[in-house]
Amino acid sequence: MKESFEVDGVCTSRIDIELDGSIIKSVNFHRGCPGNLLGISKLVKGMEAGKVIKMFDGSPCGIRPTSCPDQLAKSLKAMISSKACCA
Repeated sequence: MKESFEVDGVCTSRIDIELDGSIIKSVNFHRGCPGNLLGISKLVKGMEAGKVIKMFDGSPCGIRPTSCPDQLAKSLKAMISSKACCA
């Protein structure tokens, strides 16, 4: 299952996510800090979505109340709840 999420409050503008059941197959961030976001994408590949949500949920970026990892967690939550893919 693939979905794209428009995000606000961070440097990235969109996150594309592909899941195989509850396992993350790929994550692609559009815009933002390329090195950091490529690193995050590589780290989460093959991980269970729920574990990534627990790791990144609520992570701020400096004085911002959210971050690209936090937006990834929110996007994964939305994907799981809308499709009931990973229950």
